Amino acid sequence: MKIRPQLRFRSAAVVALGALFLAACTGGKEQGVAPGAGGPQQAPAVTVMTVKSEAVPMVAELPGRTTPYLIAELRPQVTGIVTERAFNEGSEVKAGQVLYRIDAAPYQAAHDSARAALARAEANAQVARIKAERHAGLVKIEAVSKQANDDAQAALKQAQAEVAAAKAALDKAKIDLDYTRLKSPIAGRIGRSAVTAGALVTANQAQALATVQQLDPIYVDLTQSSVEMLRLRSEIAAGSVKTGARGEVPVRLILEDGSEYAAEGRLALSEVTVDEGTGSVTLRAQFPNAEGVLLPGMYVRARLPQGTRSEAILVPHKALSRDPRGNALVMVVDGESKVAARPVQVAQSLGENWVVTGGLQAGERVIVEGLQRVRPGAPVQAEEAGAAPAAAAQ
Repeated sequence: MKIRPQLRFRSAAVVALGALFLAACTGGKEQGVAPGAGGPQQAPAVTVMTVKSEAVPMVAELPGRTTPYLIAELRPQVTGIVTERAFNEGSEVKAGQVLYRIDAAPYQAAHDSARAALARAEANAQVARIKAERHAGLVKIEAVSKQANDDAQAALKQAQAEVAAAKAALDKAKIDLDYTRLKSPIAGRIGRSAVTAGALVTANQAQALATVQQLDPIYVDLTQSSVEMLRLRSEIAAGSVKTGARGEVPVRLILEDGSEYAAEGRLALSEVTVDEGTGSVTLRAQFPNAEGVLLPGMYVRARLPQGTRSEAILVPHKALSRDPRGNALVMVVDGESKVAARPVQVAQSLGENWVVTGGLQAGERVIVEGLQRVRPGAPVQAEEAGAAPAAAAQ
């Protein structure tokens, strides 16, 4: 029987591989090395930081929006045609400055008519007074009857009442005439105008003609959770947070672009009720705004000092992680150079660190670098942060 070349080649290859495997096994036994054995694994190197207890200033960062210090909506008090708009939109106006003029002709005529009516009433009162004085003298000598004297005295009082009514009508006409010149009640910056010359406006209409806002100083309305406020008060009562002397509370402002507002403000008031819908308390801070950087409606963040925590531990942001439930934890290295997961309580963020209020003790070593190479219970080679690196040979 003839053997095909392909089968002959495969048989030779199998024999050669078997010989090589046997030689390798024999060589390993002769050298005394156990099959599958490898070199010892080294513990991973990590960087640790020895934490310490220190006094940490407590700062609350609250969201808020800017609101004008004063705001006035201009509405006409009389009905008429606007004859002039006496301001530039977006400009600064002064208190008492005339902003709109309404056609004053009908109100001027009413004012003149009221003045004439007052003059007529005063003339009638003069006649009634003379008659009443004459009857008062004549009734003593019984030259006139008591009834005639009573009528004269009553006519005098009626004439005096008509004078008073005429004066009130004149005052009303004068007020209406003054209302034809619509003035700014406050100093500030005026916005766009809702009407132009020739528009018909009505007294006490719903639509404002323009709005004037005083922006220097300016308010910032902040919201703080009532839970945080109660927690802070309890910590102050327990002595863990210390407050300074009473006085104005300084406030720093962070703008929308992340920059810090140059001027420092102060806390003006704290609302006395809690919003039922949001469960928060409104705080109002006042800031100088001479440059006009802050505009109404801007979203800002304010930083308010809330005392000093006497015994707190600062841990870098990169050293803290979260478990699946969202609880904060750090990895520590114990005395046997083994890793342990430690749950901690965090109060707030301060710069590049977390303020830890529970779960850690001063003197413990927290892993700040190399967290991805460790697991709880595993040994590590710990090196203190900031220490000189070990030599290459070591």
